[in-house]
Amino acid sequence: METLAGKTAFITGGASGIGFAMAQAFLAEGMNVAIADVDETALAEAQTALRGSNAGVRSYLLDVTDRERYAAVADQVEADLGPVHVVCNNAGVYRGGAMDSVTFEDWDWVMGVNLGGVINGVQTWVRRLEAHGEGGHIINTASMAGVVTSPGLGVYNTSKFAVVGLSEALREDLAGTGIGVSVLCPGMVRTRILESERTRPEDFTPGDQAAETAARSHSEMMQMAMNSGIPAEEVAQLVVNGIRSDVFYLFPHPELKAAAEARMTTLLDAFGEPDPDRLQAQETFMAELLK
Repeated sequence: METLAGKTAFITGGASGIGFAMAQAFLAEGMNVAIADVDETALAEAQTALRGSNAGVRSYLLDVTDRERYAAVADQVEADLGPVHVVCNNAGVYRGGAMDSVTFEDWDWVMGVNLGGVINGVQTWVRRLEAHGEGGHIINTASMAGVVTSPGLGVYNTSKFAVVGLSEALREDLAGTGIGVSVLCPGMVRTRILESERTRPEDFTPGDQAAETAARSHSEMMQMAMNSGIPAEEVAQLVVNGIRSDVFYLFPHPELKAAAEARMTTLLDAFGEPDPDRLQAQETFMAELLK
């Protein structure tokens, strides 16, 4: 998707952080932009900050776990700005703590937003992009935590590994449709992700003091690492370039390549030597499948 000017982008989690930076980057390319967010105050501030650009900007209050509301917002975006071409499933939340200290409420909240929100975005938008026939691109925000694991990030890791797998499958399924797919896997970026609890619904309050203590301790450690994070604007520009060049994996932190390489080496080393007969049978099966 080489030409962005005049096209429309929809961004969840668009009121701050990477989402807001993507909105700025898309506007600089001459796109119309729709930002959606669950934080009403941040959304109003973002709308004001983006006002005055040369392209159209709209903001929409949206909890990405609410499928009925999501469909209504999609209808409104198309009514306001026309067909959507770029979809950024970017909304995400963070909850730290070792897996022997987290709660069911932690799992349900994080998985509901980080994975469920992406699923809802894909289900809501893919057929709409196919229907208008003008091509497009879907960017799913995962994380380096979707590629390698770290202590105290088990729930977050699970959600982000799932987004990477979903994105890989989606790219295969949409090949030849004119709709590209990218998965964004940043490391530390200077955003408000560690403040995610501010938007946590009461229904998902853990009510477990041990879990709260573990999460607070991990957040304090993560905050120190966050201070060395890169600006969100760098990530947004990588996204723009990735859409133009149809790049699937978007890694803003090349210094983390060694960590991914170590994991892949361990994985590959765990395979034994293939049995020739089984290998031939597998190759025959795949050849028949791809006919």
